[in-house]
Amino acid sequence: MPRSSFRHNLRAFQDIRGEPPAPGFVADLEFLENRDLDLSVRSGALLGFNALLLTIGTHPVSASPGAPLSLDAAGQPVLTLVSIAALAPLAISSWMLLQAMLLGEEFESEGLEGDALRHRLFAAFVHSIDAQARRLTLAIRWTIAGAGLTIAVWAAILAGKML
Repeated sequence: MPRSSFRHNLRAFQDIRGEPPAPGFVADLEFLENRDLDLSVRSGALLGFNALLLTIGTHPVSASPGAPLSLDAAGQPVLTLVSIAALAPLAISSWMLLQAMLLGEEFESEGLEGDALRHRLFAAFVHSIDAQARRLTLAIRWTIAGAGLTIAVWAAILAGKML
């Protein structure tokens, strides 16, 4: 069950570093923190990209009548529905990215000391990084699917107007 306060993790970390931390411990922790930051930056960048794609994807429905990519919902219901459906993978991707960015390094430290506590801290950090990386990978796939569907809808709209 997730804890409502980070105080528990801070106390465990303070117990770990009760004595001066070994240089290896500090290096390992910095490595994990850098990897975590890298994933957060990538997730944030893809989330911003998804926002742009969502805006672009709504264009056919919101464009002024007569614009090259405009749709008339009453006259073109199938294309309108497909255009809106193409936004779903982008929304799913954004949800996965938000989940990845909100993951924490929760761990139970009761009854642990010294090396066991260090290992538990690292295991929690690695688990969090793995979960973030999995969500980022899935989010990338959903983004590609949504972008591909959006391009297909745009091509169908333009083809219908040109033919």
